[in-house]
Amino acid sequence: MSETYEILAVKYAERLKRIRAESFIMADDHLSPHPMDFFVWVVRNGQRTIVVDTGFDQPEADKRGRTILRAPAAALAEIGIDAAEINDVVITHLHYDHAGTLAAFPKARFHLQAAEMAFATGPCMCQPHMRFAFTAEHVCDMVRNVYSGRVVFYEGDAEVAPGLTVHKIGGHSRGLQALRVMTAIGPVVLASDAAHYYETFELGKPFVIVADMEDMLRGYGTLKRLADGDAKRVIPGHDPLVLKRYPPLTAASAGVVHRLDVARAG
Repeated sequence: MSETYEILAVKYAERLKRIRAESFIMADDHLSPHPMDFFVWVVRNGQRTIVVDTGFDQPEADKRGRTILRAPAAALAEIGIDAAEINDVVITHLHYDHAGTLAAFPKARFHLQAAEMAFATGPCMCQPHMRFAFTAEHVCDMVRNVYSGRVVFYEGDAEVAPGLTVHKIGGHSRGLQALRVMTAIGPVVLASDAAHYYETFELGKPFVIVADMEDMLRGYGTLKRLADGDAKRVIPGHDPLVLKRYPPLTAASAGVVHRLDVARAG
C-alpha cells in the first residue's frame, strides 16, 4: 500500500555573487545576477523519515567560495531531526554540494545509482572539467560506506519506500536521480540537479555542468511526466524562488525550512 509524505526543503547555504553565465549555457543576459540556494530535503510521515542529500561543510565552503549558513545536520536539528538517528538517505548524485557530511549520518543506508558511483570513480575523473564538481574525499567516504555494507545501489527506476521512488535522469551527472514522492496533493518531484532552476525545465535552458546533453534535455520532460504532467509539482534543486513559492514550516523557520507538499503560490 502506498503512503503519503510531508516534504521539507532545508536551506543550509547560498551563493549570492553569481551571474547567469554560471547557470545557463544559452542565457539571455550572461551578466545579470543569478544567486543560488543550497538545500537538503526531508521526506517524512508517521512511519519513516528519509533525508535527501547531505550537503557540504565549512571547509568545503571555504575552498569553493560558498557561504554556509548552518551545517546540514544542524539545520535538521532545528526542526527536531537527529541526523545520527536517520536510517535512510537518498543521494541524488555525488557532487560536492549533495554528498558531503556523510559522517553526520552514522546509521544511514545511502541510496545511490550504480551509474553514479561508476562515473565518480571512473576514467572521466581524469579530466579536470569532469571532476570539478566532485570532491575526492566525499567519493572516498561513499566507497568506505560501500565496503561497510551501507550503500543500496539502483539500476534505474526503483522504489525506496511505499510512495517514494527514485528515477535515473543523468545529464548533469551520469547517475543523477530525481525522486517522485506521493503527497496529499498528488506526486511531487524533487528534481535535484536534473533542474537547477525553474527556468531550466520550464524554458529548456541547460545548466553549464553537463555529462550528457541529450540526457539532460530529455530529463526535463521526464520530470513533468513523473509529476503527472503538472510542472508546478516539480521542485528545482537550487532556485531561491522555492522559498518564495512555498510556505515555511513554522513562522520561525521562514527562509530556512519550507513545506513542498502543499499547493504552490504563483
